[in-house]
Amino acid sequence: MGFVKTADELSRYYQLGVRKFEGAKMMGVMFGAAKETTARLLPPPLEQADMPGGLIFIAEYPKTNLGPGYREAALFLRCKHGGVAGSYCLSMPITNEARMHNGRDVFGFPKKLASIHFGRDGSRVHGWVERRGIRFVEIAITLQGTLPALPPMGPTYLFKAMPRIDLTPGFDGPVLLAAQRTDLVARKVEVGTAEVILQPAPHDPWSEIGTPEVMAAFCLESDNTMQPGKILGEVDPAGYLPHYYKFTDFSTGAEEQP
Repeated sequence: MGFVKTADELSRYYQLGVRKFEGAKMMGVMFGAAKETTARLLPPPLEQADMPGGLIFIAEYPKTNLGPGYREAALFLRCKHGGVAGSYCLSMPITNEARMHNGRDVFGFPKKLASIHFGRDGSRVHGWVERRGIRFVEIAITLQGTLPALPPMGPTYLFKAMPRIDLTPGFDGPVLLAAQRTDLVARKVEVGTAEVILQPAPHDPWSEIGTPEVMAAFCLESDNTMQPGKILGEVDPAGYLPHYYKFTDFSTGAEEQP
């Protein structure tokens, strides 16, 4: 394939329609958090959830319909928009650079390359994520039982924006709020207890949510289908600007001085 894609290549790409992840393995926790913390981390116009908190997961995708498999993790906060409960993605580390475009540019997920571990030994499941020499999240789960199915999931709310090329505050073009759903057909759902360790990391500040109050811990095998997203409308660029730079390893230059 060359720099300029042929009509046939473009046609075959767009005919994929959805992103599929067969045989996905996922571990994680649903947690509660202080409403003052979660409210500050949600960009307007997203609203505080009725039960403040969120979801942390670490996943292994053996294969996808876009190419080889990879590992991924994420930190979500529960929220609402227009009365519809959903979630907002604060961070999404990933191990495969080839899958960056799909998540970041198409959907608006804040993906960064990282080292991710996912392992299991009997009833013990262990995972961690590391970037720039810091293991900023580590989860250990002891599985104790199973569930027949997963609870229903709402949409993920995402933002799409392009910073100004003249290096002044703001964006070239509108800031768009979008919604997207991923359908999970569970093969097996296991639950148990978990220990979650969040280490301070300047470029991956998951510890900013405080000590998670673990409400549920899970390990599952599933077939995941990432559905196309939908643009909900434009949002205030000034209100979103402080939240945009989670996509980058943000620096003002001062941190690099001796």
